[in-house]
Amino acid sequence: MIKLHNSELEIAVKLHGAELCSIVKNGCEHLWNADPAIWARHSPVLFPIVGRVWESRYRVLNREYSLPQHGFARDMDFTLIEQTPCSATFVLESNEETLAKYPYPFRLTIGYRIDGNKVIVSWDVENTGNGAMHFQIGAHPAFVLPDFDAADPAPRGYFTFTGNKPLYFARPGEKGCAATEITEFKPDCGDTLAITPTAFGPDTYMFENNQLSGVGIVDKQHQPYIDVNFDAPLLALWAPVKAHPECPFVCIEPWYGRCDYMHYEGDFASRPWMNHLSAGEHFTAEYTITVHR
Repeated sequence: MIKLHNSELEIAVKLHGAELCSIVKNGCEHLWNADPAIWARHSPVLFPIVGRVWESRYRVLNREYSLPQHGFARDMDFTLIEQTPCSATFVLESNEETLAKYPYPFRLTIGYRIDGNKVIVSWDVENTGNGAMHFQIGAHPAFVLPDFDAADPAPRGYFTFTGNKPLYFARPGEKGCAATEITEFKPDCGDTLAITPTAFGPDTYMFENNQLSGVGIVDKQHQPYIDVNFDAPLLALWAPVKAHPECPFVCIEPWYGRCDYMHYEGDFASRPWMNHLSAGEHFTAEYTITVHR
């Protein structure tokens, strides 16, 4: 466990998955504790896919491969390559195990840095092979709701949105892949969405096409709690409240990619929202978590 701190925040990152697993401000934990009774993750990194490939299979040059939901990086051990009191950098490189599932040599570097009340998460994907590389990457942080009380019928907080209006979203269909329908998003409290057990009727909201640059959580009194800001073209909101109405967290997920459409049978490089690197090229991105209380 790698711990970083400044005068406002303390965070912790595991080598396994290079996963952010704690954000503490004023003695209060803001990330979900990964209780497997509800969801056994804190903030996994999704790579080399986001979501699912149809039937868990995909094709490259007429050869078939298999990948689990959200890829494999979240379940592999990274190497710590640099650390200061306020920052840490981790790396994962392709090997025989990854190449058997995903036939592209790569180096994935993940950085965490704290600056005041902000956590900056950075990604660098390098194509270390000789040919083109195709991939997706995304975040999946789960934030504990402030002053949570499962017995209270009032909203558990509210989402706020920075971006286009009106908003439109896609939703999962069969086998965790995307339906083709696009639905207008209608917040229920002016420009906010109340966080309730019924808020996640679509299971996952997937906002595409750079509609959003930020999503926040405000508490029951509409006071700022968490903001997530990003340049990602997709943003997902999810919580497992259908199975667990008492779920005390929500996920705000910047994505560079998403699942296949249902029944997708095309090649891997042509999947929706893929990123492409020539030999030796890098892809870089970051997002910021701001903790207000």
